[in-house]
Amino acid sequence: MGFGFLDITLIDVIDVFVVALIMFQIYRFTRGTNALRIVAGILLVYLLWVVVKALNMELLSMILGQVIGVGVIALIVVFQPELRRFLTLLGTQYTNRRVSFLSRLFRPRGRAVNVVGQEWIETVIRACSDMAATKTGALIVIARSVNLLPIIEKGERIDALISAPLLENIFFKNSPLHDGAVVIANGRVAAAKCVLPSTEREVPMEFGMRHRAALGASEVTDALVVVVSEERGTISVARKGHISRNITPAHLRVLLRKGLSV
Repeated sequence: MGFGFLDITLIDVIDVFVVALIMFQIYRFTRGTNALRIVAGILLVYLLWVVVKALNMELLSMILGQVIGVGVIALIVVFQPELRRFLTLLGTQYTNRRVSFLSRLFRPRGRAVNVVGQEWIETVIRACSDMAATKTGALIVIARSVNLLPIIEKGERIDALISAPLLENIFFKNSPLHDGAVVIANGRVAAAKCVLPSTEREVPMEFGMRHRAALGASEVTDALVVVVSEERGTISVARKGHISRNITPAHLRVLLRKGLSV
């Protein structure tokens, strides 16, 4: 179809739509991080280069072209950790959607997915409630479909049955294992003193290292991360890059059962 001096085809419409979709996804994944400013700067330089080329400013066009060519390589080298984090997040989001779609597709109608050994959820809730009452800081990562072996390998292997006294003793301030996170996988305490990736997003000032680590882990995995604040004695849960703060034990039960049933 033509509009005077414009000749717009269906391919052009698809092209614009795909580019807009890609830009939206990049914005969504980088929102609240320094990477968003970097992406915006790259886009501005590229748009300037396009305008300069359209105006046939050959010298400036050549200079900007060289800057863009070399700059892309420099960005890959300088921002390698951020790019790896972004690609990991992108892959995790794709895996989560695929697993969720397949689970809904093959789930019998009228039946909920049962969590194997769900009784340990009550144990975790009781331990978190006790630690919140005594303002004992805690960070518990509960695995779902994404394998947490890379995180487990960075900590101290335990492979023990889940019990409230065990969790409370691990996070006791004089315990050698209280720093870092506990990972629960397959209904067992897999490891303690695990190091989690910290979020690079802008977060409220009152967020401590545990909350930042909880958000970071929830961004790159599909795990549920429970945080007990040492300063305020409150409980929070992070999932998919979002955190629910100041929740009650009853609300924690709802979030864990819901999160582990899908």
